[in-house]
Amino acid sequence: MSQTNIPYPFTFTNPVPAQSTNGTTRALPLTIPNVRGTIPSLQTSRLRTMMLLARDDPSKILAFPCSYDGLSSRLVEEAGFPMLFLSGFAVSSSYGLPDTGYIALEEMCGKVQETVRVTSLPVMVDGDTGYGSPMNVRRTVEAFAAAGAAGVMIEDQTWPKRCGHTKGKSVVSRGEAYARIQAACDARNEGRDIFILARTDALILGWEEAMTRAKEFKRLGADAVFVEALPDREAMQRCVAELDMPMLANIIEGGKTENLSAKDLAQMGFAAVAYPWTLVAARLKSIRDALEGLKQSMFEGTAPPMILGYSEVCEGVGFNRYWVCLDMDR
Repeated sequence: MSQTNIPYPFTFTNPVPAQSTNGTTRALPLTIPNVRGTIPSLQTSRLRTMMLLARDDPSKILAFPCSYDGLSSRLVEEAGFPMLFLSGFAVSSSYGLPDTGYIALEEMCGKVQETVRVTSLPVMVDGDTGYGSPMNVRRTVEAFAAAGAAGVMIEDQTWPKRCGHTKGKSVVSRGEAYARIQAACDARNEGRDIFILARTDALILGWEEAMTRAKEFKRLGADAVFVEALPDREAMQRCVAELDMPMLANIIEGGKTENLSAKDLAQMGFAAVAYPWTLVAARLKSIRDALEGLKQSMFEGTAPPMILGYSEVCEGVGFNRYWVCLDMDR
């Protein structure tokens, strides 16, 4: 049972609603909108449809925190958010590591599988640079689609990559960047459908370089573009106007981009906004606070503090669903 009290402020409907069959065999006529790949994906259709709807409606935006494992993803779904994003920064943090290229394809595929087993939302996954040559990019996209991802982000940084709001990052040449996105789109077009989000960090080389790359990503067939580290409202508005396609904004509290509201970003024309910092910061603070509280109880000779009740913890980690299934088997 969800513990959330605040409804999600932007409304999206599932273009292909789920229907229970109660175990019976039947024909189910389907119209799957906004398909691009050879093998359709209901979750990719759902994600692409929401992105296009949000791009065309300034009152809507796909706003979501980035998760890092099955439990955090399930809590994001319980809170009413319409999609999930397994970001490299957040997933790296779950291994106790910074977002500097320590994790790669196998770890991220594992997180996708972990997440799709316990949630029903479309999952976007951070593919970083694709982990090698354009052929590696293609394999990465195919592997994520096979693992159950609805979307993948591929970027133009050099490897090992860096979090886009930290120092030390650099980008590959235009030719290599274009080859990566072409490989990603080819993998989508010739196999399982998957939403391609093309990211550029080329603002470090100037506005024109970033726009040149983003426009070519659009021409190559990317579903959406993400220009990392846009500094302020003026730059964000200019970027949306120049590219005229679904775009993702990235808000890191205290980072390089102005901390604007989701409603402001929707009105500017952004289709989506990600918050990769939020859940990582919450986890750091909550665990540190819990550890301090536990030590304080030891000094005072008191019982440890009750953070959540026994039943709330059991429900939160999924025992209730397990117990229902156990009772049904008896």
